[in-house]
Amino acid sequence: MKIIYMGTPDFAVPALKSLASSEHEVCAVFTQPDKPRGRKMVLTPPDVKVCAQSLDIPVYQPESMKNGDALEIINKYNPDVIVVAAYGKILPKAVLDAPKFGCVNIHGSLLPKYRGAAPIQQSVLNGDKVTGITTMLMDVGLDTGDILLTEETEIGENETSGELFDRLAELGGKLILKTLSALEKGEITPKKQDESLATHTSKIDKSLCPIDFSKSALEVHNKVRGLNPWPVATTKICGKNVKVYSTRLCPKSGTNGEVISTKPLVVGCGDKSVEILELQPEGKKRMTADAFLAGHKLEIGDIIGQED
Repeated sequence: MKIIYMGTPDFAVPALKSLASSEHEVCAVFTQPDKPRGRKMVLTPPDVKVCAQSLDIPVYQPESMKNGDALEIINKYNPDVIVVAAYGKILPKAVLDAPKFGCVNIHGSLLPKYRGAAPIQQSVLNGDKVTGITTMLMDVGLDTGDILLTEETEIGENETSGELFDRLAELGGKLILKTLSALEKGEITPKKQDESLATHTSKIDKSLCPIDFSKSALEVHNKVRGLNPWPVATTKICGKNVKVYSTRLCPKSGTNGEVISTKPLVVGCGDKSVEILELQPEGKKRMTADAFLAGHKLEIGDIIGQED
């Protein structure tokens, strides 16, 4: 099949590589414009652009898909299918209708659960034990199109959003090949989504970061996992902001935010407790809890997570 691929972040790279090394032809890639990144705001290309250029695939970065220019480029290539993975732009109906087999989206959840912007992080934040990848035929709604194929995977108890993100990206690269093969052979029947089961996610932002130690240990642990690698859960220790990257569940009991132990560093929650494994004080590098305690006076009975 002749494919136009649309994607932007690193999540979309494995599927592009998978398609490019298959019997299919990726004739063009659409991705978002280069954007300033980092403290120095250096203009940086999207991960998908870097990958496409390494594969010698033509790259297009339209500011909008709604004017006629993008559609003109698409029609010039006359693709059999458009494959989309975390592109980040709304596709108008004219684009959705352009390819023979339509537009196929690779989505990081088992639809209709977790439609929207942050399905992978949401599944970890909610403490789900199972998630997966869905390929679907796109329509004008947000992740509302007919389901083609799904692939489930278990979420580890200590798995972070970043780790799950990488696994699902690879899974998506495999599932899209199965999907296109079945679609081309007419061996797949698109399935309507059950609207009664639909849930939605919104973008993750820094307002979610502060840890509330009055919540259950499991909720605290899931927040830390779910916000790693970005935007990262935070708390206050000795009045200073600290990012918390890694925890594990602990059966000990204590007051909310109370330091129950320093070796290892265990903090009480609404029920039971969490062991803090890795953190980052403001202005310092990421470090183990032991390294942090070597430079900070923290004693059993101290309370963290509150203003001094």
